[in-house]
Amino acid sequence: MKLDILQHTAALCLVASMLGGCGAFDIHPYDVDVKGATGINTANIRQIELSTLGKDTLRFACISDTHQWYADMRAAVDDINRRKDTLDFVVHCGDLTDTGTNKEYVWCDRQLRRLQLPYVAMIGNHDFLGTGEEYYAKKYGPKNLSFIAARLKLVLLNTNATEYDHMASVPDLNYIRQQAEEDAGAFDRTIVLMHARPYSDQFNNNIAEPFEHYLQFYLKPMFCVNGHDHSLGVDDVFGDGMTYYGVPSVVKRKYFIFTITPDSYRYEIVDF
Repeated sequence: MKLDILQHTAALCLVASMLGGCGAFDIHPYDVDVKGATGINTANIRQIELSTLGKDTLRFACISDTHQWYADMRAAVDDINRRKDTLDFVVHCGDLTDTGTNKEYVWCDRQLRRLQLPYVAMIGNHDFLGTGEEYYAKKYGPKNLSFIAARLKLVLLNTNATEYDHMASVPDLNYIRQQAEEDAGAFDRTIVLMHARPYSDQFNNNIAEPFEHYLQFYLKPMFCVNGHDHSLGVDDVFGDGMTYYGVPSVVKRKYFIFTITPDSYRYEIVDF
């Protein structure tokens, strides 16, 4: 009997060691017990709106698709921090993680918290994996959101339709229309940001043209910004004068800076 107990104990320790050590188990990789700050986007948006109130020129950086390239992400954050006095905020265009695990969100958050500017993080298709969508909602907030900075309305859309098997209203056309009407007196121009742009593998391409029509008819954006493709892009996707700026993954060691002036805008592609 004593030998059986010892063998059973040894077997349990072997299993435990495979999971992280005898007597100590790691959390489940898809645990959604979020540690640290929650509702990050809401808090940072409040800061952005207050700090840009009354400004006539706006400058912000866009990074995207950090996945597990944390060394490159650290380098991007360092480069942005060196320019902090000339920038107002940062937008991460999604794919914060590679497989939506708790640890990946923690690792990404560790780098984003090093930013010396307020930031807003969008959800990408990789961030939906496992329980990643739930973790994102707790950590950052709603998947569709907007805010107004220096009379410019930035509308950030969830366009990851494939993650819903095209069974949900993604992208949400009603949300686009609502954003044209909501706080209409507080903004003069708009910019639309998304993770996956029309005709990418994640977009619901059955409604690509209606989507563009809603953008042009209701929001009339100056331009659009997307991630997902991992490559640099400056494209008139529909041939209608609307430019989509594709932000490369951080492993490409590039990001965008946009400068919005009272009568125009310009962009810069930063190598770091």
